[in-house]
Amino acid sequence: MKLKITCIALCFFAILLSHSQEVKSPKFGKGLFNLVGQDSSWTMKIGARMQFLAISNWEDGQNNESNFLVRRARLKFDGYAFTPKLKYKLELGLSNRDISGASQFSSNAPRYILDAVMKWNFAPGFELWFGQTKLPGNRERVVSSANLQQVDRSLLNSRFNIDRDLGVQLRHKFNLSDKFVVKEILSIAQGEGRNITTGNLGGHQYTGRVELLPFGNFASKGDYSGSDLKREQLPKLALGVSYDHNNNAVKNRSNQGSYMINDTGFYETNINTLFIDAMFKYKGFSFMAEYADRDAKDPFAKNSDGSLTGDEVQVGKGLNLQTGYLLKNDWEISGRYTNIELDQNITKKNPESQYTLGVSKYIVGHSLKIQTDISHLEVKNGNNELMWRLQFDIHF
Repeated sequence: MKLKITCIALCFFAILLSHSQEVKSPKFGKGLFNLVGQDSSWTMKIGARMQFLAISNWEDGQNNESNFLVRRARLKFDGYAFTPKLKYKLELGLSNRDISGASQFSSNAPRYILDAVMKWNFAPGFELWFGQTKLPGNRERVVSSANLQQVDRSLLNSRFNIDRDLGVQLRHKFNLSDKFVVKEILSIAQGEGRNITTGNLGGHQYTGRVELLPFGNFASKGDYSGSDLKREQLPKLALGVSYDHNNNAVKNRSNQGSYMINDTGFYETNINTLFIDAMFKYKGFSFMAEYADRDAKDPFAKNSDGSLTGDEVQVGKGLNLQTGYLLKNDWEISGRYTNIELDQNITKKNPESQYTLGVSKYIVGHSLKIQTDISHLEVKNGNNELMWRLQFDIHF
């Protein structure tokens, strides 16, 4: 199956290249091709990106483990169909990490599809999204992995994010004043993550988000991009709050994590997650803060007779603070502090604190960059870890 998909993709690009004289290629980092229908009734921008990662870990100063891998390899297609008011996005993942997670619930097949979503601007200030895409959860997760300030996202994101799912989203934005922008999002999703093929288990997932931009919009959507590459000449601030309710959830991290299986099928419980975040940028300085808090109606998975299965919902809270300063030569120094405190009475997991120092060189913005960082993980009453990473990122 994987070979078949790869061959189709290669044939598609071969056809495009054979007509390269007829297709005007955009500037580097703006897609491989921009196609427009003869009657201008559709467009398609085709892009590709790769991330190459080297990583090394030490536990309590010993037991070194190192790895080299293609962290991400993706193809992206977006544009509009019939009318500019009806946009679409399709993103496919090809690396092992992109397509991992095959199970009986995804037909035991690689999970190639990351995004497959339509966006309909049916009225001024309104958009209706339908398909599979990121839910409006924590800001760091919605920021593309191509536009991160450090090599990868924080521990808060890995423990609490609600990632992608399939459903509908209603989005609206308006101005309170000439500059003050308000954005609202309501989402209803299946509640089990991406590429589920067996139908819905449990209930559905409901997410609401409100964002406030008191000083106006960021340049080039910089409120969802790491680093202040546009060097905002006036202070820009974005504040966001999201609340997610997964009704009768069957996974131990809302729509993420592992299924909670019991003697009758699946254990179901309501899981709620709160996110509060902020992004600030000004003249090369950037600061991002996030707080996450998850609870559950009954976090202990049980069988029909009330006995425990050994699974539990990953309830707790997390804090992530990240800042950086971009020098005039496009080198950036960044720092991050993350604290995770899962409920020890439920999860039996000790609190964790991670300190990360990063250095990035932006050759062509986020489209061509080299990043490295070193992280120290402190685990209360546990083993500390040191991690070093080096990553090269290219984005056509």
